[in-house]
Amino acid sequence: METAICGRVSLSPNHVFNNHKPGDKHAIYRGPCTNRGILMTISAAGPGKGGGLLDRPTIEKTTPGRESGFDVRKSRKMSPPYRVMLHNDNYNKREYVVQVLMKVIPGMTVDNAVNIMQEAHINDLAVVIICAQADAEEHCTQLRGNGLLSSIEPASGGC
Repeated sequence: METAICGRVSLSPNHVFNNHKPGDKHAIYRGPCTNRGILMTISAAGPGKGGGLLDRPTIEKTTPGRESGFDVRKSRKMSPPYRVMLHNDNYNKREYVVQVLMKVIPGMTVDNAVNIMQEAHINDLAVVIICAQADAEEHCTQLRGNGLLSSIEPASGGC
């Protein structure tokens, strides 16, 4: 239930829901506001429900052994990087490899996909992306699911 109120008004349920005499400074005014005061709108569920009061906010507490979404994102950013490697094969056409790379790897452009495909074709191996281990495993699984040969390795050592 919404009620328009002119001027200064107490927000207790008794003042909002009880009838008042015209001219009472705490009365509910149901017409255009003739007073130059502030027009306010309050919501109340009914008498005794604490009209005008806000509910106490709930704070999510994580239990031991359970990470919140923020902690998972933070740990992904903090985890050591892994390389997703694309291996050359004699089965898939070059155009198909480019299409799969663009479908599986977020933000992959045509130019980057062509360069990665060419590098794998010439050198038998190419780095597709460097990312967190969980993401690298997911990308590798998706590439394999589309018929490409791929693997992951830690990015910390070597070239």
